[in-house]
Amino acid sequence: MVLKGHTVLTATAPAPHPTPPDPFGLSRVDNSGVPVGPMLSMFDPLFIGIDEFGQPVYLDIVYHNLLTAGEPGSGKSVLLNNVAAYAALAENTRLVLFDGKLVELGPWEDIADEFVGPDLDHAIATLRRLLDVLTNRYTWLRAQRRRKISREDGMSVIVTIIDEVALFSTVLGSKQQQDELASLLRGLVSLGRACGMPVIAATQRPSWDIIPASLRDLFGYRAAFRCTTPNSSDIILGQGWAETGYSANDISPTTQGVAYLIAEGGIPRRVKTAYLSDAQIYTIADYAAWTRHPRRTNRRTAA
Repeated sequence: MVLKGHTVLTATAPAPHPTPPDPFGLSRVDNSGVPVGPMLSMFDPLFIGIDEFGQPVYLDIVYHNLLTAGEPGSGKSVLLNNVAAYAALAENTRLVLFDGKLVELGPWEDIADEFVGPDLDHAIATLRRLLDVLTNRYTWLRAQRRRKISREDGMSVIVTIIDEVALFSTVLGSKQQQDELASLLRGLVSLGRACGMPVIAATQRPSWDIIPASLRDLFGYRAAFRCTTPNSSDIILGQGWAETGYSANDISPTTQGVAYLIAEGGIPRRVKTAYLSDAQIYTIADYAAWTRHPRRTNRRTAA
Protein backbone atom coordinates (compact mmCIF):
# COMPACT_ATOMS: atom_id res chain seq x y z
CA MET A 1 0.00 0.00 0.00
CA VAL A 2 1.32 3.47 -0.86
CA LEU A 3 0.20 6.65 0.88
CA LYS A 4 1.30 10.02 -0.51
CA GLY A 5 4.43 8.52 -2.00
CA HIS A 6 5.47 6.67 1.13
CA THR A 7 5.38 2.92 1.62
CA VAL A 8 3.18 1.84 4.50
CA LEU A 9 4.82 -0.84 6.61
CA THR A 10 3.15 -3.12 9.12
CA ALA A 11 4.98 -3.79 12.35
CA THR A 12 4.48 -6.80 14.60
CA ALA A 13 4.98 -7.25 18.30
CA PRO A 14 4.61 -10.12 20.77
CA ALA A 15 2.15 -8.25 22.97
CA PRO A 16 -0.60 -5.72 22.14
CA HIS A 17 -0.33 -2.06 23.10
CA PRO A 18 -2.98 0.63 23.43
CA THR A 19 -3.71 2.68 20.33
CA PRO A 20 -1.59 5.88 20.36
CA PRO A 21 -2.90 9.27 19.32
CA ASP A 22 -2.86 9.77 15.54
CA PRO A 23 -2.33 13.48 14.81
CA PHE A 24 -2.47 13.10 11.05
CA GLY A 25 -5.38 10.71 10.64
CA LEU A 26 -3.18 8.65 8.33
CA SER A 27 -2.23 5.58 10.27
CA ARG A 28 -4.20 2.49 11.09
CA VAL A 29 -3.61 -0.28 13.63
CA ASP A 30 -2.98 -3.90 12.74
CA ASN A 31 -4.12 -6.89 14.78
CA SER A 32 -1.17 -6.59 17.18
CA GLY A 33 -2.17 -3.07 18.16
CA VAL A 34 0.95 -1.51 16.62
CA PRO A 35 0.36 1.60 14.49
CA VAL A 36 1.45 1.69 10.90
CA GLY A 37 1.71 4.76 8.72
CA PRO A 38 3.91 6.71 6.32
CA MET A 39 7.63 6.23 6.86
CA LEU A 40 9.31 9.63 7.06
CA SER A 41 13.01 10.15 6.45
CA MET A 42 15.24 13.17 6.97
CA PHE A 43 16.65 12.37 3.53
CA ASP A 44 13.29 13.35 2.02
CA PRO A 45 12.29 17.01 1.49
CA LEU A 46 10.62 18.52 4.55
CA PHE A 47 7.43 20.54 3.97
CA ILE A 48 7.43 23.82 5.93
CA GLY A 49 4.61 25.84 4.35
CA ILE A 50 3.59 27.70 1.20
CA ASP A 51 4.97 30.66 -0.74
CA GLU A 52 3.09 33.81 -1.74
CA PHE A 53 1.75 32.02 -4.85
CA GLY A 54 0.33 29.15 -2.82
CA GLN A 55 3.04 26.70 -3.89
CA PRO A 56 4.41 24.23 -1.32
CA VAL A 57 7.87 24.95 0.08
CA TYR A 58 10.23 22.11 0.98
CA LEU A 59 13.65 22.14 2.63
CA ASP A 60 16.43 19.58 2.21
CA ILE A 61 17.40 19.72 5.88
CA VAL A 62 19.73 16.75 6.09
CA TYR A 63 22.47 18.42 4.02
CA HIS A 64 21.80 22.01 5.08
CA ASN A 65 21.71 24.08 8.25
CA LEU A 66 18.81 26.44 8.99
CA LEU A 67 19.03 29.81 10.74
CA THR A 68 15.85 31.64 11.68
CA ALA A 69 15.43 34.99 13.41
CA GLY A 70 12.83 37.63 14.13
CA GLU A 71 11.15 39.60 16.87
CA PRO A 72 9.21 37.80 19.64
CA GLY A 73 5.91 36.40 18.41
CA SER A 74 6.88 36.52 14.74
CA GLY A 75 6.72 32.74 14.20
CA LYS A 76 10.24 31.40 14.75
CA SER A 77 9.17 28.75 17.24
CA VAL A 78 6.54 27.44 14.84
CA LEU A 79 9.20 26.73 12.24
CA LEU A 80 11.47 25.12 14.86
CA ASN A 81 8.65 22.87 15.99
CA ASN A 82 7.80 21.95 12.39
CA VAL A 83 11.34 20.67 11.96
CA ALA A 84 11.31 19.01 15.39
CA ALA A 85 8.00 17.28 14.65
CA TYR A 86 9.24 15.89 11.35
CA ALA A 87 12.52 14.74 12.90
CA ALA A 88 10.67 13.14 15.79
CA LEU A 89 8.55 11.08 13.40
CA ALA A 90 11.35 10.30 10.94
CA GLU A 91 13.00 6.91 11.02
CA ASN A 92 16.58 6.56 12.25
CA THR A 93 16.72 10.17 13.46
CA ARG A 94 17.98 11.50 16.78
CA LEU A 95 17.38 14.89 18.40
CA VAL A 96 19.69 17.08 20.47
CA LEU A 97 17.86 20.11 21.85
CA PHE A 98 19.04 23.39 23.41
CA ASP A 99 16.26 25.44 24.99
CA GLY A 100 17.08 28.04 27.61
CA LYS A 101 13.39 28.72 28.25
CA LEU A 102 12.62 24.98 28.58
CA VAL A 103 9.16 25.33 27.03
CA GLU A 104 9.70 25.94 23.30
CA LEU A 105 11.30 22.54 22.66
CA GLY A 106 10.15 20.97 25.91
CA PRO A 107 7.48 18.77 24.26
CA TRP A 108 10.26 16.77 22.55
CA GLU A 109 12.41 16.22 25.64
CA ASP A 110 11.29 12.61 26.17
CA ILE A 111 12.62 11.52 22.77
CA ALA A 112 15.76 13.69 22.67
CA ASP A 113 19.19 12.14 23.14
CA GLU A 114 20.08 15.27 25.10
CA PHE A 115 18.00 18.19 26.32
CA VAL A 116 20.00 21.26 27.39
CA GLY A 117 18.35 23.95 29.51
CA PRO A 118 19.84 27.24 30.80
CA ASP A 119 23.14 25.62 31.76
CA LEU A 120 26.18 26.76 29.78
CA ASP A 121 28.45 24.00 31.14
CA HIS A 122 25.93 21.41 29.94
CA ALA A 123 25.68 23.16 26.57
CA ILE A 124 29.46 23.18 26.10
CA ALA A 125 29.81 19.53 27.14
CA THR A 126 27.05 18.52 24.71
CA LEU A 127 28.63 20.39 21.80
CA ARG A 128 31.97 18.73 22.54
CA ARG A 129 30.32 15.32 22.43
CA LEU A 130 28.63 16.19 19.13
CA LEU A 131 32.00 17.19 17.67
CA ASP A 132 33.48 13.87 18.84
CA VAL A 133 30.69 12.03 17.02
CA LEU A 134 31.29 14.22 13.97
CA THR A 135 35.00 13.31 13.94
CA ASN A 136 34.19 9.61 14.21
CA ARG A 137 31.77 9.86 11.31
CA TYR A 138 34.30 11.55 9.05
CA THR A 139 36.88 8.93 10.00
CA TRP A 140 34.41 6.27 8.86
CA LEU A 141 33.62 8.16 5.64
CA ARG A 142 37.31 8.46 4.87
CA ALA A 143 37.77 4.72 5.36
CA GLN A 144 34.85 4.13 2.97
CA ARG A 145 36.35 6.55 0.42
CA ARG A 146 33.24 8.72 0.67
CA ARG A 147 32.60 12.44 1.17
CA LYS A 148 29.13 12.40 2.75
CA ILE A 149 26.62 9.95 4.15
CA SER A 150 23.57 8.74 2.25
CA ARG A 151 20.28 7.05 3.08
CA GLU A 152 21.72 3.67 2.12
CA ASP A 153 24.42 3.86 4.83
CA GLY A 154 21.86 3.28 7.56
CA MET A 155 23.60 5.88 9.73
CA SER A 156 21.30 7.92 11.96
CA VAL A 157 20.72 11.61 11.28
CA ILE A 158 21.40 13.75 14.37
CA VAL A 159 19.38 16.97 14.27
CA THR A 160 20.56 19.69 16.67
CA ILE A 161 18.00 22.42 17.39
CA ILE A 162 18.98 25.54 19.35
CA ASP A 163 16.30 27.95 20.49
CA GLU A 164 17.62 31.43 21.28
CA VAL A 165 21.30 31.34 20.42
CA ALA A 166 21.81 34.69 22.16
CA LEU A 167 20.99 33.24 25.56
CA PHE A 168 23.86 30.76 25.30
CA SER A 169 26.34 33.05 23.54
CA THR A 170 25.86 36.37 25.38
CA VAL A 171 23.84 35.91 28.59
CA LEU A 172 24.68 32.71 30.45
CA GLY A 173 28.09 32.01 31.99
CA SER A 174 31.36 33.89 31.70
CA LYS A 175 32.82 35.55 28.62
CA GLN A 176 35.33 32.71 28.33
CA GLN A 177 32.52 30.11 28.34
CA GLN A 178 30.51 32.11 25.81
CA ASP A 179 33.50 32.30 23.46
CA GLU A 180 34.10 28.56 23.81
CA LEU A 181 30.48 27.77 23.04
CA ALA A 182 30.53 30.05 19.99
CA SER A 183 33.67 28.32 18.71
CA LEU A 184 32.20 24.83 19.22
CA LEU A 185 28.94 25.84 17.55
CA ARG A 186 30.81 27.25 14.56
CA GLY A 187 32.65 23.95 14.21
CA LEU A 188 29.45 21.90 14.31
CA VAL A 189 27.65 24.16 11.82
CA SER A 190 30.59 24.23 9.40
CA LEU A 191 31.28 20.49 9.43
CA GLY A 192 28.10 18.71 10.44
CA ARG A 193 25.92 18.65 7.36
CA ALA A 194 27.92 16.22 5.19
CA CYS A 195 27.95 13.61 7.96
CA GLY A 196 24.24 13.84 8.73
CA MET A 197 24.37 16.30 11.65
CA PRO A 198 22.44 19.45 10.57
CA VAL A 199 21.90 22.40 12.92
CA ILE A 200 18.71 24.46 13.22
CA ALA A 201 19.15 27.64 15.25
CA ALA A 202 16.93 30.59 16.16
CA THR A 203 17.37 33.99 17.77
CA GLN A 204 15.14 36.98 18.45
CA ARG A 205 18.16 39.27 18.53
CA PRO A 206 19.66 39.31 15.03
CA SER A 207 22.74 41.45 15.59
CA TRP A 208 26.32 41.20 14.36
CA ASP A 209 27.69 40.25 17.79
CA ILE A 210 25.35 37.24 17.95
CA ILE A 211 25.21 36.22 14.29
CA PRO A 212 28.40 37.43 12.58
CA ALA A 213 28.55 37.04 8.81
CA SER A 214 31.16 34.29 9.12
CA LEU A 215 28.64 32.18 11.07
CA ARG A 216 25.54 33.25 9.15
CA ASP A 217 27.00 32.19 5.81
CA LEU A 218 27.48 28.63 7.09
CA PHE A 219 23.69 28.23 7.19
CA GLY A 220 22.44 27.10 3.78
CA TYR A 221 18.87 28.12 4.66
CA ARG A 222 18.04 31.39 6.42
CA ALA A 223 14.56 32.60 7.38
CA ALA A 224 13.95 36.21 8.44
CA PHE A 225 10.64 36.67 10.21
CA ARG A 226 9.48 40.20 11.08
CA CYS A 227 12.45 42.27 12.26
CA THR A 228 12.46 45.68 13.89
CA THR A 229 14.90 47.23 11.38
CA PRO A 230 16.03 46.62 7.78
CA ASN A 231 19.56 46.09 9.12
CA SER A 232 18.36 43.21 11.31
CA SER A 233 16.79 41.64 8.23
CA ASP A 234 20.07 41.96 6.33
CA ILE A 235 21.98 40.30 9.16
CA ILE A 236 19.97 37.14 8.48
CA LEU A 237 19.41 37.24 4.72
CA GLY A 238 22.66 38.93 3.74
CA GLN A 239 23.83 42.48 3.26
CA GLY A 240 21.93 44.50 0.65
CA TRP A 241 18.71 42.48 0.31
CA ALA A 242 16.66 45.06 2.24
CA GLU A 243 17.61 47.76 -0.26
CA THR A 244 16.30 45.65 -3.13
CA GLY A 245 12.90 45.15 -1.51
CA TYR A 246 13.45 42.02 0.54
CA SER A 247 13.17 43.39 4.06
CA ALA A 248 11.58 41.49 6.94
CA ASN A 249 10.94 44.89 8.52
CA ASP A 250 8.08 45.28 5.99
CA ILE A 251 6.26 42.18 7.24
CA SER A 252 3.11 43.19 9.12
CA PRO A 253 3.06 42.45 12.87
CA THR A 254 -0.34 40.81 12.37
CA THR A 255 0.96 38.18 9.94
CA GLN A 256 2.73 35.79 12.28
CA GLY A 257 4.50 32.95 10.53
CA VAL A 258 5.43 34.97 7.43
CA ALA A 259 9.13 35.16 6.60
CA TYR A 260 11.63 35.73 3.85
CA LEU A 261 13.44 32.46 3.18
CA ILE A 262 16.71 32.33 1.27
CA ALA A 263 18.66 29.30 0.14
CA GLU A 264 22.38 29.44 -0.62
CA GLY A 265 22.90 31.23 -3.92
CA GLY A 266 19.21 32.06 -4.29
CA ILE A 267 16.80 34.98 -3.98
CA PRO A 268 14.66 35.54 -0.85
CA ARG A 269 11.25 33.93 -1.12
CA ARG A 270 8.26 35.10 0.92
CA VAL A 271 6.73 32.10 2.69
CA LYS A 272 4.04 31.32 5.23
CA THR A 273 5.08 28.54 7.57
CA ALA A 274 2.68 25.75 8.46
CA TYR A 275 1.10 26.31 11.86
CA LEU A 276 1.00 23.81 14.71
CA SER A 277 -0.98 24.64 17.84
CA ASP A 278 0.37 23.70 21.26
CA ALA A 279 -2.16 20.87 21.45
CA GLN A 280 -1.04 19.51 18.07
CA ILE A 281 2.64 19.76 19.04
CA TYR A 282 2.09 17.78 22.25
CA THR A 283 -0.07 15.22 20.43
CA ILE A 284 2.64 14.65 17.83
CA ALA A 285 5.28 14.50 20.56
CA ASP A 286 3.27 11.87 22.47
CA TYR A 287 2.75 9.88 19.29
CA ALA A 288 6.46 10.04 18.46
CA ALA A 289 7.39 8.97 21.99
CA TRP A 290 4.99 6.02 21.73
CA THR A 291 6.38 4.84 18.40
CA ARG A 292 9.96 5.11 19.68
CA HIS A 293 9.36 3.63 23.14
CA PRO A 294 6.00 1.77 23.04
CA ARG A 295 6.63 -0.46 26.05
CA ARG A 296 8.11 2.31 28.22
CA THR A 297 5.25 4.66 27.35
CA ASN A 298 2.73 1.89 28.02
CA ARG A 299 4.15 1.23 31.49
CA ARG A 300 4.20 4.94 32.31
CA THR A 301 0.57 5.33 31.21
CA ALA A 302 -0.51 2.27 33.19
CA ALA A 303 1.18 3.60 36.32
